[in-house]
Amino acid sequence: FKTAIAVAPVTNWRYYDNIYTERFMRTPQENGKNYDINSPINHVKKLKGNYLLIHGTADDNVHIQNSMDLVDALIKANKHFEMFYYPNKNHSIYGGNTRLHLYTTMTDFLLRKL
Repeated sequence: FKTAIAVAPVTNWRYYDNIYTERFMRTPQENGKNYDINSPINHVKKLKGNYLLIHGTADDNVHIQNSMDLVDALIKANKHFEMFYYPNKNHSIYGGNTRLHLYTTMTDFLLRKL
């Protein structure tokens, strides 16, 4: 891709809520290999293009640890990226001026990179 934006991404299927994951992938004990093969964090070296990562720090659906581990992997792979965290915002990233700020941030990124 030339440019991508990820908002609250699941980067490691082992971190995601088991009610959703196990419905399709069974448990990590039964299917651990495919949990790992299909986790985006294990494909960071293949990333090309511009990348913006956004996450709310109070996300209780896709925990912030997904993005933190992805940032660590991106740095280790010497991949350049931009990131923006919304303090105390949940998975929906809203409240006050937050939604406007979120969409403005994404629009500005796309205008700069495309």
